[in-house]
Amino acid sequence: MTVRLKIALTIFLTGLLTAVGVLATVVFAFQRFEHEATYYRASAFLERVVARHSDMFAMQERFQEDFNGFLGNLVLFEPDTQLYLLDSQGTVIASSSETPLPKGFKVALQPVLEAVGPEPMPYVMGDDPERMDATAVIAARALRRTVIRNGLGVDGYLYVVSHKATLSQGGLAVLHSTFAKPTLFLILAVVALSTLLAAWVTAAVTRPLQQLTATVAAVTRQGLEDFSAAPGAGAAPFGLAPTSAQDEFGQLSQGIRGMLATLHSQWSMLRRLDHFRREGVSNLSHDLRSPLTATAACLETLEGRWASHTERSADRQLVEVALRNTRNAARLVQSLGDLAQLDEPEFKLKTEVMDVSELLDDVALRFTERAARQGVGIQACPSAADVSLDDSASVPLAAVDVELFERALANLVDNALKVCPVGATVSLDAVRVGHEVQVTVSDTGPGIASADLPHLFDRFYQSRHNVAPATGEGGKGLGLAIVKRIVELHDGRVQVDSAPGAGTRVTLTLPGMGF
Repeated sequence: MTVRLKIALTIFLTGLLTAVGVLATVVFAFQRFEHEATYYRASAFLERVVARHSDMFAMQERFQEDFNGFLGNLVLFEPDTQLYLLDSQGTVIASSSETPLPKGFKVALQPVLEAVGPEPMPYVMGDDPERMDATAVIAARALRRTVIRNGLGVDGYLYVVSHKATLSQGGLAVLHSTFAKPTLFLILAVVALSTLLAAWVTAAVTRPLQQLTATVAAVTRQGLEDFSAAPGAGAAPFGLAPTSAQDEFGQLSQGIRGMLATLHSQWSMLRRLDHFRREGVSNLSHDLRSPLTATAACLETLEGRWASHTERSADRQLVEVALRNTRNAARLVQSLGDLAQLDEPEFKLKTEVMDVSELLDDVALRFTERAARQGVGIQACPSAADVSLDDSASVPLAAVDVELFERALANLVDNALKVCPVGATVSLDAVRVGHEVQVTVSDTGPGIASADLPHLFDRFYQSRHNVAPATGEGGKGLGLAIVKRIVELHDGRVQVDSAPGAGTRVTLTLPGMGF
């Protein structure tokens, strides 16, 4: 559920609940008004009766047979009203009702006392002897006999029960047309208004949030380099227009604009520094290559001249050490230059679709002589023996830069030969797995410690364990970094599986072609 939908739903439900609450309040207030009006009407009626007939008990005792009719005549013009004469304990003595009551019938005395008490009441609900419920509005007045006596006690009460007037069928129709329909229309109008208000408020409130979401998504998708215009160079850098709003969304928009501006500035600085680094490494590699080549040539000449002079054996050993380190330095400089070139954003591969197993044969043949000198076996595509010549679906076709990918394979084989003991085997293989081609270089050497595996492809990383291979040309930690970069340029990935004493298996996974 989106934020817009949540806000709209909240406003809609708020409007609906408000309408229902208003309706309930109106109904409750109308009912209370009816009760109060009925109570005041009944109280006024009792005041008139008591004022005109001050000694109700004497009349009842004198005209017992006709007194109930007398009470009925008093309420003749009072709709839904019954009049009762009670003694001081609430026992009904006489009533205007035609319904006979049991002898000694009593009503609840507490509502009567509330009605005759000194505190004015908005209305009092009490017993209705005729209908046997406590939902009627009652009123009462205290009565005293007109005799000379001590004390001011109450002899009884004049008790009136009033019900709210019920409407006839025609009255109900009038009420329905004048109250129910307008109320229904009012509720529908409130709901419709709240819906429109929800849509407007939602659009107004979430529009800045939608712009921020779109901008962040664009930066995530395209990167900061596509937002080349620095903040202030255009009307709306990063797709965010300037805002003067001081609410939370305005502050958030200004904060994100500032954050993107800072990130863009830092990104530009990092790109410049990275360009300077690559350019410096490339220039340094180029400048050092010639003097190192000349130094190596001079040392090779000295080594050749002193080869037959036994008295210069000590000097020849020093020359061999210097020549070996010079060649290592030359290879390191060459690797630095190659890696800087591969890191250039403008570098493009020269790919061609081919059977990768052909490259494996060439690389294996290139290292055959060296492997034989070390007593190590080397084989290419051992799984090809299990594939039929007519099974073209199993041919590992991939789009590769032949020169670079052969360089990556050569680095892996060179590393394997550096650590494999006599009798070990180095295998190169290529198989098709789904829509990918997996090229593996494996050996039966001493393996790699688990602590070194996560760092094998880090630049300039060298294992501190003697069972680890030299991870680069010259053992300076650049060979596998070059391998990883070449595979990444081919949109592939590298994986190493190894354990001490169990050999090493490096898998290069490339996108397949022709599937």
